[in-house]
Amino acid sequence: MADVLPSAPSAFARGDASQKVRQPIPVSKIATYATLIIGGLLALLPFVWMLSWSLMTNSEVIAGRFLPAEPQWQNYLTAWNTAQFSRLMWNSVRITAITVTGLLLFCIPAAYAFARIRFWGRNVIFALFLATLMIPDIVTLIPNLLSVVWISRLSESIFGESGAWLNNWPSLTIPFMASAFTIFLLRQFFAQIPEDLWDAARIDGATHFTFLRFVAVPLARAPIMTTLTFAFIGSWNSLVWPLLVVSNDDWRPIAFGLTKFVQTDAGDEFHLQMAASVIMIIPILIVYFITQKQFTEGIWTGSVKG
Repeated sequence: MADVLPSAPSAFARGDASQKVRQPIPVSKIATYATLIIGGLLALLPFVWMLSWSLMTNSEVIAGRFLPAEPQWQNYLTAWNTAQFSRLMWNSVRITAITVTGLLLFCIPAAYAFARIRFWGRNVIFALFLATLMIPDIVTLIPNLLSVVWISRLSESIFGESGAWLNNWPSLTIPFMASAFTIFLLRQFFAQIPEDLWDAARIDGATHFTFLRFVAVPLARAPIMTTLTFAFIGSWNSLVWPLLVVSNDDWRPIAFGLTKFVQTDAGDEFHLQMAASVIMIIPILIVYFITQKQFTEGIWTGSVKG
């Protein structure tokens, strides 16, 4: 027995040593991480290239250089003054604020109605909303333009006020205050709210509006911030639609400033165009970093079945 006991700790020690041996990393995990790293680098490459070109002279850009010989920081000031970004940025701030506010005011109640209120034809109407996601935006461009022109003429004939829609903020904001994607995303979240919360609220005498305001909306902070981020990016980057409905500088957005450097007397000024692009995306990056946590949470929220 004395000979057996001392050998027991050594056996356990050998067992612990064998357990500490590092297992080889699976090939599938290595391939996954390598794919993600390559994809991340490919996604960052255009931004790095844009930043590099914004610090070059136009001759260096045309020559195809990747890095500037000497950074030209004055390109940003030149682009700001040439494109009159102070006015255009203020226009975009107003347009985006009105659009996002209207989007939340209309889409949140609509999403709640589809998720929590039973009415005749609810599923059919919601299916039609989802079907509009399959239609490319370019297809609806001309019909939307004709609708805006017709409404503008109608308001002029009724109220005697010309330019109520065209060359004004309504044509730039009101057509985008209803989004099928926003309604779909919020509806998926509202449908996941437990019925017990609604039953408890009804016992306390709450209506659907009260439940939406004090229970559903606070719980839906993540998807709401996600839709806010998408709406901000879409409104801030809009260019084709403003070119159709606005013909003066009073309400032209910041994206219009990028056209100032195309086909100028000195040719295409790519270095200034890239500098203007960097200026343009700074507010988008600020909004994303502010809403990053809620944005990432809201993305997977809509994918969960309600």
